[in-house]
Parts: sequence; structure tokens; C-alpha cells
Amino acid sequence: MKRDYEILLYPILTEKMLKLQESQRKYAFKVSSEANKIEIKNAVQRRFDVAVENVRIINVKGKSKQMNTRRGITRGKRADWKKAIVTLKEGDAIDFFEGAA
Repeated sequence: MKRDYEILLYPILTEKMLKLQESQRKYAFKVSSEANKIEIKNAVQRRFDVAVENVRIINVKGKSKQMNTRRGITRGKRADWKKAIVTLKEGDAIDFFEGAA
């Protein structure tokens, strides 16, 4: 059984997600590529002591990049990753900035 920190890698804190947190109780996390919805739901509930209503998963494809160097064009690709958007039940919230000065 995986531990919570192996499933939930870190929260995604963008302007869009901060608006969704306030209006729709949705929180986004970068998660392990092997994690499924049930593991993600259990990890969030245990780690933050909240009730999870819904989990949606998105497989994000890495961007292709190229760079001009002295030796010619170097091509590469960013890694693929998995994002989970978790909806909490009414009245629950996660405070990522707790204890920040």
C-alpha cells in the first residue's frame, strides 16, 4: 500500500485553481502516475481530514520543446504527468497557507 506522500506529490496553486477553491470547493494536486481515483480520495481524506465528494483525473501530456545550440537544433520533451481535481463536501476546506507568516 502506498503512503499518502507517494500518491499526492504537491498541490497545484494557480489563479484558476484558487478561484475554483473559493467558489466550487475544488482542489488540484499533482499525483503519482500509477494512482487511481480511490487511492487519491483516501489519501486526501487521511492527510487533510476532509470529506471528498468527487475525484477527476487528467493525464497531462508533456510539451515538445526545441532549442537552437551551436551544434544545431536540440529537441526534447517534458515529462507526462497526472493531475487530480478533488471536490470536497459542503463545509470542508483545505488551507495550504496555514501557518505562513
